[in-house]
Amino acid sequence: AELSQPIQLGGMTLKNRIVMSPMTRGRSPGGVPNALNAEYYAQRAEAGLVFAESTAISPEGAGILDSPNIFNAEHLAGWKLVTSEVHRRGGRIVLQLFHCGHNLHPLLHPRGEVPFGPSAIPARGLMRTPQGRLPLETPRELRVDEIPGVIAEYVRAAELAMEAGFDLVEVHSGNAYLLDQFLRDSTNKRTDAYGGSPENRRRLLMQVTEAVIGVWGRERVGVRISPTNPSTYEITDSDPETLFTCVVEGLQQLGIAFLDVVEGGTGDTPAQCPFDFGKLRKIFK
Repeated sequence: AELSQPIQLGGMTLKNRIVMSPMTRGRSPGGVPNALNAEYYAQRAEAGLVFAESTAISPEGAGILDSPNIFNAEHLAGWKLVTSEVHRRGGRIVLQLFHCGHNLHPLLHPRGEVPFGPSAIPARGLMRTPQGRLPLETPRELRVDEIPGVIAEYVRAAELAMEAGFDLVEVHSGNAYLLDQFLRDSTNKRTDAYGGSPENRRRLLMQVTEAVIGVWGRERVGVRISPTNPSTYEITDSDPETLFTCVVEGLQQLGIAFLDVVEGGTGDTPAQCPFDFGKLRKIFK
């Protein structure tokens, strides 16, 4: 009975406590949401909240074949189809803002180049490409002077998400994608202000989240993290308790509406280590 009760989330009341988790569907050829996406999400509008899947904020962030994007007018029009249909059936929907970082095969790169990541160390795992599943390559290190441009892409995507009619947005900082790559010491070997201490490694996530709050306000922004999920890309951290305590303290200070936490692992690989998720829950109010 409690699941059917309304609940307050940030600045809105959800009609019940059932939330559909974000899941990559791969049903958006060319990155453009279509009538099939609209039908799929609208069928789930009875949930209190529906999360749309990982949606790339830029051409260099779009590493998952046939996944949706949100960086041009065509993407905007496609997402409007989805949100209007979900709203017509009385639902609420969140867009997950995503950048794949080094998990981008050169065959999917807009200029056929190697992707960027926090550090130039070999990326692990296979990615689906037009030529089948192929191993990832060694990325180049994202330069400090390029970081404001990446943050600006998140801002533009957040603006388009608002224009498309979403109710909330979520900054995806889990599952071995760009912001998660910056968080973890297995993938972030930087020696500048974005590497080293947990405070430095969380810096990009904090800057991106703050920038998205600048568009949407605190009451309409959430963040996803996955403290023990090595995912299929084998990224880990030597001290996830310390790292994610630091991350959640920072997000608490920013005052975001919600924190979405992946517990355990999502792939065939088991969770990296035991983890006190209750501790994070105490920090995040």
